[in-house]
Formats: sequence, structure tokens, C-alpha cells
Amino acid sequence: MRFGIPLLFGCVVAGSVMAVSCKRGEHVWTAPDTVNIPHNTSGELIRYGRELIVHTAMYLGPEGKVATISNGMNCQNCHLEAGTKFMGNNFAATAANYPRYRERSGSIESLDKRINDCLIRSLNGSPLDRNSHEMQAMIAYIEWVGMTVNNGAKPPGSGIRELPYLLRAADTSKGRLVFDNKCRECHGTDGTGKYDSLTKEYVYPPLWGPHSYNNGAGIFRLSKFAGYVKANMPLNNARLTDEEAWDVAAFVNSQPRTEKLFEKDWPDLNTKPPDVATAPFADTFSAVQHKYGPFGVIVKSRKKH
Repeated sequence: MRFGIPLLFGCVVAGSVMAVSCKRGEHVWTAPDTVNIPHNTSGELIRYGRELIVHTAMYLGPEGKVATISNGMNCQNCHLEAGTKFMGNNFAATAANYPRYRERSGSIESLDKRINDCLIRSLNGSPLDRNSHEMQAMIAYIEWVGMTVNNGAKPPGSGIRELPYLLRAADTSKGRLVFDNKCRECHGTDGTGKYDSLTKEYVYPPLWGPHSYNNGAGIFRLSKFAGYVKANMPLNNARLTDEEAWDVAAFVNSQPRTEKLFEKDWPDLNTKPPDVATAPFADTFSAVQHKYGPFGVIVKSRKKH
């Protein structure tokens, strides 16, 4: 079992200081070791849940063994290292914060609803039956990953890194240069990723096109994508500046992808984040500015009302 490191002034991970907010006495979250998954019925469910996260396409993709309800990506393509990587969009705080009220739906959501949202949006597919063996397995695994996190807590290193807004709009032209220099090798010139025809899954995911996430995915929000890229890309050698992260996120999200209507999203427009680019809006800023920024002026204008 791996334990967190006591903190005073920063989160120290693998000898480097990550720019995340830590309070005195807080610990860096680390995932439990898989060798400690119990060898019983509960453990088998957890292991199957992990398998589904790592190899989603094998079970639920276009040629899935169990169902054909997703686009061929794996959950692990976004939730790095099976949802256990520090600042890698991990599952540390997921189970601890569900059920919860979500402003996007304007309702109390369960963990199975959250998982199905990922299947519908990020994997551009269809939902699982909430009582299915696969859904129960993924819930069991996510609960196991975050089993040391108290209800309602969000330890340092969980979720996606937050970047300060740029003072300008994110620039897709500059982002194209970043993509060509630092992303193309893995994700391909045309953004279609690297596909393994033997395992029928993506080694590196497509960033646009029909097999990528659709316009309803959380990562389609520029702040989410930029924060994710800043903390994790290039993979295992994250070194982009803040501006590069914002610009490459803008370039990727400017490319064609499946567009779906999510008309029930954000029923209270006043809670809609400034970087959600689909109308209607509670302000007079354009859809283009809601997509690429600058976002600070949108936030500032809301504070006046």
C-alpha cells in the first residue's frame, strides 16, 4: 500500500513540486495498490471494473465482447493509469462526492449517472443499464480507488488541474504549431490517434473525428482540456507552458467532431461556466468568446449583476 506524504508548502510528487493548492497537514493522494484487492467475490468485481476502465473498447466498443455502445476509446484514455494518476483526471474523489447536486443537469446525480454521462459524451455512445454487471463493476472499482477519501473531500492531486485564464483568447493557429511539434507523434497528423488492430483499441486516443469525444464532453470545455494537457502532456513528459496548453486545447476543440443536442444541460443559465460554448447564455457574449475566451471578462461581468 502506498501512503501520502505530509505537506507544508507544496505537493511533492516523484521529486517535483506540482502547482496545486495544499493546506498544512494535507497529504498527497496515492491510489491503493492493486495487489491489495481482496481475493473474494468483491475483489473479482473490482478487478473486472478495472479491466473495463483500461480496456473499455474490448468490452463495450464497436466490436465489444459484451455490448457495442461506445466509440472505441477506453476510459483510461482520459482517466490515466486506470484513473489513479496524480492530476491525471483520476477517481480519487469521485465516489466520495456522489451522490451530489450537479449544476449541469440541475439535479442530484448518482455515481452510475456520472459514469453513463462519460459513456454518452466522452465515449460518444449509449448508457449502460444501471443494474448491469458492468456498471456495478465500474462502481466497485471507482469506490475502491477512492476508499481512503472522506465523504465530500477532494484531496490535492484529484481531478483536473485548474489554470488561470489567459488575458487573451486562446489561439488556434498557435495551437496548431504546438500540436505539430509536441502532439502529432502520438495522436497523428489528422488527430485520429494510434489504433491497435489486434486488440481493437486505441493506444493513443483520437482527438477529433467520429471516434473521439463529442461536444457534450467535459473535456470540450477549454479550461478542462487546457488543465488536463498542462498536467499530463506530452505523456510522461509534461512540459507545456500555460499558453501552449490553452492554445493547443483551442486547436483540438476547433476540429470536427460529433455534435449532439444536450438541451437539458444547465437549466439555470446563471450557473453555466463561461467556457461552455453552446447557446443559450445568460449574458451577451458571443458563442465564439464562450469557446475560446477571453473568459475573465465574462466572469467579471457576471460579478456586476
